Amino acid sequence: MTRTLALGTTMLVALSTLSAAVAADLGAANEPIRLAMLEWSGAQISSQLAGKVLEKAGYKVEYVTAGNYPHFTGLADGDISASVEVWLNNVGEVFPKVLAEGKIEDIGTLGLTTNEGWIYPKFMEELCPALPSWEALKDPACVGLLATPDTLPNGRFLDYPADWGSRAATIIADNGLPLTAVPSGSEGAMIAELRAAASAKTPLVMMFWAPHFILAEVDVGWIDMPPCTEDTNEHCIKAPDVDKVVWSGFAEKWPAAYEILKAFRVTTEDQQKMMLALDNQSGTLESVTDAWVAENEAVWKPWIDAGVN
Repeated sequence: MTRTLALGTTMLVALSTLSAAVAADLGAANEPIRLAMLEWSGAQISSQLAGKVLEKAGYKVEYVTAGNYPHFTGLADGDISASVEVWLNNVGEVFPKVLAEGKIEDIGTLGLTTNEGWIYPKFMEELCPALPSWEALKDPACVGLLATPDTLPNGRFLDYPADWGSRAATIIADNGLPLTAVPSGSEGAMIAELRAAASAKTPLVMMFWAPHFILAEVDVGWIDMPPCTEDTNEHCIKAPDVDKVVWSGFAEKWPAAYEILKAFRVTTEDQQKMMLALDNQSGTLESVTDAWVAENEAVWKPWIDAGVN
């Protein structure tokens, strides 16, 4: 009887030790991981997916609404714990500074296959036959079609919202194009204008990116961008890398979560399906990301297993 009790006590101690080891791997699981919630739908989907996977692992998660450029200061200060969809071609001045100072850490690719550049409704090739060459935007006849009372004599170029930052105005200036970059109000406003231009056959040239569901709905062309030179390389627009970034203290505070986010991936196909459901089929951010988690346990469970073992 005494021996049985002793064995039982030993097993309880062993189980307690194992539980403590797992808890230590989780780190400060009682303190919420604060994920950046940026302005565009793809980034919001990525953040929600990451958050739901972290919750499955036993963490608390909060979402912090933030602008693209300003949120790097929040990451550096630790007010934001992680940002899982950072387009490295559009990070402003703070990001490289705080990265070099070691206040944030790039933990690798999100996994998206991307594109970014200047697009136009496909019908415009009938009006500006030199498209998709960027030199079509030097043609006075083509530029005149894009002009508005606010931009005359220049053509109007629809840019990203102001707080996303933009290289478009600089590229326009670098190449002496007779265009004026006009910031859009939001992602939704950009989509609405593209739809309206395609439907009414109103000339439009605008900044845009992929993956995005609207590109499956509206037939667009991508402008062959001006060539990059040593002087203009930092302004060039190329297919960007999209990485995940964490506060410098993240790995120490939440060790398992750090490994989970390093493994976390979102495919272009999955993100576009969720964007389509979110923006075109009356789905909610919560419902489309919940559905992905429910249907893809075989994808995300190995991330957790690798993080806590």
